[in-house]
Amino acid sequence: MEAGTVSQTATGTGSRTMADMLALAAERRGDAPALRYKAGAEWTDVSYADLDRTAREIALGLVDLGVEQGDRVAIIANTRPEWTYANFATLCAGAVTVTVYQTNSPEESQYVLEHSESRAVFVEDAEQLAKLRQVESSLPALEHVIVMEPKGGLGGAISLEALREKGRTRAGAELEERMSSIGPEDPCLYIYTSGTTGPPKCCILTHGNYRDVLDMAAAHDVLRENEVIFLFLPLAHAFAILVQFGAIDLGSTIAYWERDVERIVPNLQEVAPTNFPSVPRIFEKIYTTATARVAEASRLKQAIFWGSVNTGRRARELEQRGEKAGPLLALRLRIADRLVLSKVRALFGGRLRSAITGAAPIAQEILEFFHACGVPVLEGYGMTETSTVATGNTLTENRFGSVGKPLPGVETRIAEDGELLLRGANIFQGYYKNDEATAETLIDGWLHTGDLARIDEDGFVYITGRKKDLIITAGGKNITPANLENQLKQDRWISQALVIGDRRAYLVALLTLDQEEAPAFAEEHGVSIEDLPSSEAMRAEVSRTIDAVNNAVGRVEQIKRFTILPQDLSQEADELTPTLKVKRGVVTERYEREIEALYSG
Repeated sequence: MEAGTVSQTATGTGSRTMADMLALAAERRGDAPALRYKAGAEWTDVSYADLDRTAREIALGLVDLGVEQGDRVAIIANTRPEWTYANFATLCAGAVTVTVYQTNSPEESQYVLEHSESRAVFVEDAEQLAKLRQVESSLPALEHVIVMEPKGGLGGAISLEALREKGRTRAGAELEERMSSIGPEDPCLYIYTSGTTGPPKCCILTHGNYRDVLDMAAAHDVLRENEVIFLFLPLAHAFAILVQFGAIDLGSTIAYWERDVERIVPNLQEVAPTNFPSVPRIFEKIYTTATARVAEASRLKQAIFWGSVNTGRRARELEQRGEKAGPLLALRLRIADRLVLSKVRALFGGRLRSAITGAAPIAQEILEFFHACGVPVLEGYGMTETSTVATGNTLTENRFGSVGKPLPGVETRIAEDGELLLRGANIFQGYYKNDEATAETLIDGWLHTGDLARIDEDGFVYITGRKKDLIITAGGKNITPANLENQLKQDRWISQALVIGDRRAYLVALLTLDQEEAPAFAEEHGVSIEDLPSSEAMRAEVSRTIDAVNNAVGRVEQIKRFTILPQDLSQEADELTPTLKVKRGVVTERYEREIEALYSG
């Protein structure tokens, strides 16, 4: 399929690279808020001018430490303002940012730092510093450790504030020279794919890759000028990094979470963002919050709730076709909005223009529900290898179940085996120190994504499965487990679902319970939380959900048996990636005994 052209209506800084972008943004925006974070009980703003000043001081501090152009500087920290300071400072100094998840184990952190040959690393606090100290003897290239939050002692490291002080002693002309010498072809980021199997691969992404993808995203209406964007996604991940760059380029405000998953929804309500980039698991949780109590309500209240949602759905469908609701529907919509729809919007703060979901599949029913309530959740698709994004739905062109149309300048093609191929200026340069993997992934300029897809007559892309995750049953039937798993996770009580059946006679499922919702079920049925997964009451409840899912598919795709695991999957146990995708290989190996019992019992 031919690529579109990038619109000239993008309102970014017009920077050549990510290194000169912040200075240009500060010239345009001055005292306007660039960053927002919570200090105690109050939200505090950082202006564009202050952000630029801070990044310059840290950048000159890196120069003072001896960091040269092209050197690698890693960041191990949560999503917080200091991550953004460190990132822009690194790039302005002409170095390359290496991202490391703060949830990584010492050994995982060592792998990234050693493989990238990072000369300096920013760490968040004493916890991350202690993790680094466990492995630093295996990091011969590492010379400098900078601590963002030095409570608990520095132990030979330097504090971020001390680094800024070093920078204040140096001439600004040094930095200007560094920034002007950086070109679009120079490496900007080394991002290690979190992956669900095997060691991570290091994607080399240039300044040009990100300049091009920012222009594509702006033209595709992914982000707009003057947004307030609530950001909790890990900045070590490509999705959050694109949001960070896009916000600064377009003159928006990034509001950072409190670094507590239980505070995401309260933070949304306090910040009242206009844009919310997230992953499916968070939308699933908010959907559960919005609908869970309805099932326990009277029939009248259930009828009012779902009737209001249906009214919202009809009104939005007309709106999307460019038509106006008639007087009767308009009246019903006002009533539905007052009774139900506005309350759902309030969960997001009440001002949301759009939300963006990516990184994993999301159930169509959830998208339709939020859209009916006036919360457009726009699904997109991309990989680290595409500098985050390649396709996306928009407010004016949104087709549920699809991941949208290609961004302007991105070409799409379906290979003979159904694999989605992509080509464009946003495609990465290859894997660092891994020519073999690069040659397998980039062929004649086309990125082989590993995802199975189809493209409809209007250019919308539909991801139908993952080549590696595809289940081929003993009878030769190809089954995409994500479709069944998404349906199961819509149940109030189910947190995670993993469908298994490759080369087996039938499908089985490993399930976990939602730790926030489960206590209500336990109390209602007089069961302890510890005994709940194996209780007859919960198994009966889950069986009804599986029966409903099975009724919508053919016999060969039906789940025959299931088990409820005693605890939820987690990042800490290395069962979820930082974007909350299940590591299928880890989970199936860890629960091999339970899986075999489902087939032998």
